[in-house]
Parts: sequence; C-alpha cells; structure tokens
Amino acid sequence: MGDPVKVLVVDDHAMFRVGVKAELQSAAAGAVVDVVAEAADVDEAVARIAETAPDVVLLDVHLPGGGGVEVMRRVHAAMPGGAPRFLALSVSDAAEDVIGTIRGGARGYVTKTITGPELVDAIRRVADGDAVFSPRLAGFVLDAFAGSIQVAAVDEDLDRLTEREREVMRLIARGYAYKEVAKELFISTKTVETHMSSVLRKLQLSSRHELTKWASDRRLL
Repeated sequence: MGDPVKVLVVDDHAMFRVGVKAELQSAAAGAVVDVVAEAADVDEAVARIAETAPDVVLLDVHLPGGGGVEVMRRVHAAMPGGAPRFLALSVSDAAEDVIGTIRGGARGYVTKTITGPELVDAIRRVADGDAVFSPRLAGFVLDAFAGSIQVAAVDEDLDRLTEREREVMRLIARGYAYKEVAKELFISTKTVETHMSSVLRKLQLSSRHELTKWASDRRLL
C-alpha cells in the first residue's frame, strides 16, 4: 500500500477538525492516511502547508481570510510545481462553490455528509492524481464547462452576501429550522436570525418562501 498519505485539515470550526481527524484515524487505522496538521484560516493554512508539506489538503470552501480558493492561489504562487493536491470538503453543494473551487485548482469536491471510509478513499484517489466528486456535484462541473450554468450571473447576486450569510441562506432555503442551522454552523439561533434578516434585506426578498424560490432558480440548492 505504500506510505500513508499526509493530510492537512483546513476548517474554521475546531470541533469539525477534531471530528474529521478522529474519523480518518478510525477508518484508516493510520495505515492509509496520516493527519499531520490542522488550520483554521487562510494564513494558517498557507503556513502549515509550507511547514508540513502534506500530500493532500482537505480544504473547506468558506474560510476567514479569503476562502479556500485564496489558499490555493497563494500556495500555487509560492510553490509552482510543488504544491499539494487539494480536496474540498464542504457543507456547501452549491453549483458556484463547486465550480469556483475546481477552477481555483482543487482536484475534487465532496460534501460533509461523506462517511469516514469514503473520505479515506477520496483522499487516496486524489493523492494518486484522480479527480473525485460526490455524485451530484460531478454534474455541476460538466454543466459549467459545457456552458449551461451561468456562473458569473450567480456570483453577482451572491457578492452582496458575506460567506456566513451564504451558508445560512442555503440551509434556510433547503428547509432547515433556525435551530438546525445554528447546530450545523456552530453558531447561536439569534445569530442565525440576524444573518437571515440581512440576507432578505440584501436580496430584496420578503419571506423564506421567496428565498427558496430565489435559490432554486439559481441552482443553489
């Protein structure tokens, strides 16, 4: 099987990083992957990559300091030809996140519903040079490069929202209750309510129903 794949886990939620590390260690028993470091934001991720030289970086899309795409941009600029491979692991399965991350340099994109053994397999495949996607997400990539998804138009609308507002917007539009969104994003219910009010105001919408239709029309669900 060869040496374990060295993995860096990048996510701004400490509890999630701990959970991923435990899941990988349990599923792989240390023989297939080795989590060598963690990072919580863009600057820390870039520094840890330089320090630990991982084979694969498990990268969240939305991070303080510029997001996963900014991590890849800075690493590829600093390490041309020697950068690790990037596998996005995100709660978001929105088309513009998937496409933007792949265009930014990721070799794959999987959602946080993935199981431990599936994630170990995805990491190993990316390390070997394969491109790996959760099944539904592969269609987004094919559609985008075939020209049937107008990513620029979607981005123009979403530019009004902060990264956290985008996360709240997608979950609410999918039918999550405020308490469920709070649990998913590790924030308070009151904070969810504040973000939701801001989302509706910025998008000039008046209700949750209108938000769901808005998101559905833009293939964000």
